Amino acid sequence: MPLQVLPGLVVPDAELSWRFSRSSGPGGQSVNTTDSRAELTVDLANVLPEHLLARAAQRGPTVLTTSSSEERSQLQNRARAGERMVELIRAAIAPPPAPRRATKPSRSSKERRLNVKRQQSDLKKTRRRPPRSSWGDA
Repeated sequence: MPLQVLPGLVVPDAELSWRFSRSSGPGGQSVNTTDSRAELTVDLANVLPEHLLARAAQRGPTVLTTSSSEERSQLQNRARAGERMVELIRAAIAPPPAPRRATKPSRSSKERRLNVKRQQSDLKKTRRRPPRSSWGDA
């Protein structure tokens, strides 16, 4: 079944490369005989238009692989691997975040910060041992 990544972007079945192997974990007696682990590989160079491929290539490799072995059935693991692949492709072609705009702290926030520092300083001064000269010479 083809993967629907975005409304206008579908990965056809011919571009999906499936591999199955034995899965570790629960499964009883059939765990050693069934190939329930599913591994899916997609080459984005064959799937994406040029502008999205360039964006994906900036973020990392263009051949993506995902696998699933959580479920006991191969069909469910295939569905999970497909969902993960869709998430990986969406993350690879997502537009970059907006650049951060540098801002200055406001005058009142600076004053609040300095007041808190002053209060902490005064509090710690009260915890100090008094100087020796005030002990009185007896």
